Amino acid sequence: MKDSVLILSGGMDSVTLLYDEHERIALAISFDYGSNHNGKEIPFAQLHCKRLGIPHVIIPLDFMGKYFKSSLLEGADAIPEGHYDDDNMKSTVVPFRNGIMLSIAVGVAESHSLAYVMMANHGGDHTIYPDCRPEFVEAFDAAAKAGTFVGVRLRSPYTNMTKADIARRGKELGIDYSETWSCYKGTEHHCGKCGTCVERREALAEAGIEDTTVYDD
Repeated sequence: MKDSVLILSGGMDSVTLLYDEHERIALAISFDYGSNHNGKEIPFAQLHCKRLGIPHVIIPLDFMGKYFKSSLLEGADAIPEGHYDDDNMKSTVVPFRNGIMLSIAVGVAESHSLAYVMMANHGGDHTIYPDCRPEFVEAFDAAAKAGTFVGVRLRSPYTNMTKADIARRGKELGIDYSETWSCYKGTEHHCGKCGTCVERREALAEAGIEDTTVYDD
């Protein structure tokens, strides 16, 4: 049954997928790419993997912080406030981030004779993140299959779900979302105003989950 590698950030979506598919996950990978919030997310990824007995590795991608342009890599003050539907949130896009991480995960999967790589993109990402959209998922799945001897496939079961749908699934699984991180600013507490904080608040409210997250606002 252990046939998959999961890309695990430590946020709500990937932690939900970790619990949802834990019987299939042979290895979880977190990527330290120099974002403002890596230091907040990754400890939660480690916590949940330890709890479930799933091996976890952290792979550094420090070159992204050096060569890529994104407010997500420029410090808390660079992160805009607002909803993902707002044009200013496009500054948080890290160019082809998922493509790079998935490529590494596919290589890891083939090295361990595993059939699948999983990621927890969802419908709310489609507005501004090109490498979360269904057409990207379909194209990358085909590339992974064609480019590996074992025919590694991409599984992204939340692609057409909303974040609230994911939160409802997490509620069914008994996940404590206070043990996840969303805020792009990466300060001591969630800011409550950036796109990920706004989306987090809305999803938890829509799913009927008490939000015990500490917000600065």
